[in-house]
Amino acid sequence: MPKNPLRICLSIGLTATLAILFLASLSCRTETEGKANVLLKFAVSFPSERSAAALDGRVLLLISNDGSAEPRFQVSDGAATQLVFGIDVDGLAPGAEAVIDASVFGYPLASLADLPAGEYYVQALLNRYETFARSDGHTIKLPPDKGEGQRWNAKPGNLYSAPEKIIIDPMAARTVRLSLNKEIPPIVPPKDTRYIKHVKIRSERLSQFWGRPMELGACLLLPEGFDEHPEARYPLIVFHGHFPATFGGFREEPPDPDLKPDYSDRFHMPGYNRVEQEYAHQFYKDWTGQDFPRVIVMEIQHANPYYDDSYAVNSANLGPYGDAIVRELIPYVEKTFRGLGQGWARYLYGGSTGGWEALAAQIFYPDEFNGCVAACPDPIDFRAYTVIDIYSQKNAYYADGPWKKTPRPGQRNDLGEVATTLEQANHRELALASRGRSGDQWDVWQAVFSPVGDDGYPKPIWDKRTGVIDPQVAAYWKEHYDLGAILRRDWKTLGPKLQGKIRIYVGDMDNFYLNNAVYLVESFLESTKDPYYAGDVAYGDRAEHCWNGDPTRPNALSRLRYHQMYIPQAVERMRKTAPLGADLTSWKY
Repeated sequence: MPKNPLRICLSIGLTATLAILFLASLSCRTETEGKANVLLKFAVSFPSERSAAALDGRVLLLISNDGSAEPRFQVSDGAATQLVFGIDVDGLAPGAEAVIDASVFGYPLASLADLPAGEYYVQALLNRYETFARSDGHTIKLPPDKGEGQRWNAKPGNLYSAPEKIIIDPMAARTVRLSLNKEIPPIVPPKDTRYIKHVKIRSERLSQFWGRPMELGACLLLPEGFDEHPEARYPLIVFHGHFPATFGGFREEPPDPDLKPDYSDRFHMPGYNRVEQEYAHQFYKDWTGQDFPRVIVMEIQHANPYYDDSYAVNSANLGPYGDAIVRELIPYVEKTFRGLGQGWARYLYGGSTGGWEALAAQIFYPDEFNGCVAACPDPIDFRAYTVIDIYSQKNAYYADGPWKKTPRPGQRNDLGEVATTLEQANHRELALASRGRSGDQWDVWQAVFSPVGDDGYPKPIWDKRTGVIDPQVAAYWKEHYDLGAILRRDWKTLGPKLQGKIRIYVGDMDNFYLNNAVYLVESFLESTKDPYYAGDVAYGDRAEHCWNGDPTRPNALSRLRYHQMYIPQAVERMRKTAPLGADLTSWKY
């Protein structure tokens, strides 16, 4: 028994009282800090000198603790990403303020309330939208491409503020005002050269769908001797990929001796910019050499209000880009530049987005092309939509389980080290835009593959906040765009037309797990009978994105040699499969 119970009781009581007071103080401080963060606001406006009319779009607030570049160029999926918060504005008048506060969704911090005190660089930008009255009856607001390939931070006409260095104190209420008094200038079109030509046509199919004039373009590489051989007619090679301002990887001049060498973080290679120039000049020398095949190479410009290209298929949300390319653009190019103009004399190849497009175009237009190389293609089977099976799994962001949430990875390096999760990548897009308008990867897949929602925008494959998958949308994807499912469903009729035409290459450590879908498609192709597909599928050991089938060189170098690798193979196939009486001589000089 204690000697002085009264003293002990008093001591316990005093301790309890002090603890209660401390917790109350802590609680008050936490509430005060929370309120201070809630009271922290950024008010963004534009002067009438920039626009006398009200504007629609997405106001983005960019915050960075890194002064090496403007904040608008520092938002990414990588670990070094800086902050972005965004709100939609409809009819924002000159001088009126769009307010971003703690209630606005952001990335990678979900709210301004999570922003620590400190010194930051802040910047605002308005990604401007225009109104489209589509032929399907929907009127929607989207950011049109302005020749930059759907990059919101470089889109001509977008308004932005100069970066400001400020101190943010989360304990003090404050409104920071930012003026969008700068405008991104128009892009200067590239000039034609002897070998490189740029063409644009008005697409009647796309113009009708979008309710306004819409163009398709192409960057063409013409063969050596084109002008000197007016009687020659040429095969057409379609090189699919992301938006090209001009034909890249082709350099008539030797590498610049004064070029300051850079360092490629991706390939861990110093002076990679010089390597690129060396390989581009080598391609010029190969292209103009005596033994290189004389063909036309075409890169398509099909940027649209959702992305830097259309995925080259007909889509409920993007319109009939597949038909526009095959029925309008390709015939125009072949007529204007003396193409042979027949399916046996056309070939497809590309990597990543271009790999998916090459395979999709071959499948959807089997008679119009004589083969394809799909290198590191975007998901070609949605049972492996990167690491998600959209048919059997319920959540895109987390593995199904009763007791724990295991995040699904979104990007890795060649050692398997994860740089971002699927949730983080999708939340970045959600901060950039609502309704799938970010102009980025997950949103464009959704725009291409989904049906139109009741609001006129793509119907989400999953809830962008939570990752919960919509099985009805998944079923629509399977029916229309799951290339593996389409091959399995339609092989009886497709198989005879695709025999010998499919080649797929991917690294087994692809950064975006694109090899997973290739395994599934390969399993089907190798099991095919009646007929056997008679193509090729191969994997690069420890190769990341975008391995293209060359085991003799590292990925950093083989990716610079698509044309030298595939054009001779394409021409050899054309020679072996050309119909009786086909022109195999006029272009062989």
